[in-house]
Amino acid sequence: MTNFITLSHKIFDLMSISFREFCELCERVESISSTLEITDVISEFLKRLEEEDLKIVPLLLMGSVFPEWDEKDLGIGPSSIFEAVSAVASISKGDLEELIRETGDVGKAVEIVLEKKPKGFLTVEDSEELSLQEVYRTLVEISEISGNRSVDRKINKLKYLYSTLSPFEARYLTRILLKELRIGVGEGIMRDAISKSFGISSEEVERAYMLVNDFSQICVALRKGGAGELKKLKMVVGRPVKMMLAQNAPNVEEGLKEHGVSIVERKYDGARVQIHKDGNKCFIFSRRLENVTNSLPDLKEAILKLPFDSVILDGEVIALQNGKPAPFQILLRRFRRKYDVEEMEREIPIHAYIFDILYANGEVLIDLPLKERRKRLNEIGSNEIISVSPEILSGDAKEVEQFYKKAIEEGHEGIMLKNPESPYTPGKRGKHWLKVKPIMETLDLAVVGGEWGEGRRANLIGSYKLAARDEKGNLVPVGKVATGLTDEMLKELTEKLKPLIISQEGKIVEFKPEVVFEVGYEEIQKSPKYPAGYALRFPRLIRVREDKNVDEIDTIERVQELYELQKRK
Repeated sequence: MTNFITLSHKIFDLMSISFREFCELCERVESISSTLEITDVISEFLKRLEEEDLKIVPLLLMGSVFPEWDEKDLGIGPSSIFEAVSAVASISKGDLEELIRETGDVGKAVEIVLEKKPKGFLTVEDSEELSLQEVYRTLVEISEISGNRSVDRKINKLKYLYSTLSPFEARYLTRILLKELRIGVGEGIMRDAISKSFGISSEEVERAYMLVNDFSQICVALRKGGAGELKKLKMVVGRPVKMMLAQNAPNVEEGLKEHGVSIVERKYDGARVQIHKDGNKCFIFSRRLENVTNSLPDLKEAILKLPFDSVILDGEVIALQNGKPAPFQILLRRFRRKYDVEEMEREIPIHAYIFDILYANGEVLIDLPLKERRKRLNEIGSNEIISVSPEILSGDAKEVEQFYKKAIEEGHEGIMLKNPESPYTPGKRGKHWLKVKPIMETLDLAVVGGEWGEGRRANLIGSYKLAARDEKGNLVPVGKVATGLTDEMLKELTEKLKPLIISQEGKIVEFKPEVVFEVGYEEIQKSPKYPAGYALRFPRLIRVREDKNVDEIDTIERVQELYELQKRK
């Protein structure tokens, strides 16, 4: 390994780096357990990068090719990757899948088979190393391929990369393609590394990230003009920011202890949306920051009537049946629909309840206390599709309980208790917002494997292996679910998950982790059967969380907290 990674304070000349150098950084970070040391290593690496590489490195280190709000997508599944690797290495897909099962690491398996590839292909030894920018440009080109024979054309681009890069580089390319880099670099580490690298406070970096939701853009601004350039970054209408999140409170009384007097709102069983209006343009983003505007034309029309030239709003959309809230799964049919949208609009009416405002007519509002933001929010008025979420301001447990009871009777999930003095903190889950629900606590877990059924269900995946996140972002199994699944649901899930199959042995399959289940259970038990040390007793599927990505699933720490909590009951 080259020795470019150092903790010294040597000043490097800015230069473009090779893809191999980036992979060596990943390997180094992967070997470190100390968060502080990882931060130091990344900080030193960022110091030597020119502007074009700074546009790429923070994204890739956090496991993304594009910012999560960007509509670009590689459009590549495991099958396409396996086909490209098999062709380059002259190995069958079956043999490749067998090696993946043996190693438990797709990237490592790809590295092994490419080390044994026959002569006749270009290798890094007899061609120039590809730069990071060249590899990234190829990935962008793959994302832009569409139309006739698009899959074959994407695979040809992959073959070029796999035949040109070294086996070592191919390991990390594969992990990037599968969004499974998982070297433990999250927002906190990236924020602190940028802070140290450019000599500014982590608070300044955090503030900028709240506004632009892109560490790469922050790095480029700092390279151009330091802290002064960073302060020029503004919230942009049309680009989503991460949504503020809530913690659980066991009951009204405990929730009120946290804030005292609280702003109390309904908790809706719907889909979180962030609404952007800029003149006659409108953008609607899901909780995962996906652009869902075209699926909700009725909401778009209502937004354009709002009395703001430009505005960013936070709210929740619910589906209606006979004028009452409908189950979440019915609403998802609106979000999924790409064709015959008008028919679905008539079949499933919706209503958007707005509960926060982040930006209005050129003014950023996130630093204002919630009580002031609510005053600004009341300026939007209401129409058939949009209204401000009802609220009360109270510290009286009896009054809040009455509001809670009414919300449940009206078909909502529960209530929110919010600190009136709190700012809006994008992407943060804290005690400023607390949710109270009557149902037992559930867990959001990633689907990482499954098993084909038997008999009439032989062509359906009948059970699913579930995993939580550890502190480095690795997925650790905590149980299997096969309860709460109708034949219709199994058929839909099988169709959704089949393209994500990474390997198969007999009836057992492993998936690229992209799907999130919300799961209920009877209790959490200590168990040596699972690496996490915990297992779910009698888990059952509540719903598929299509509004959440794998980065948002519950942690092993959360599983442990719930285990300890149930012991005290």
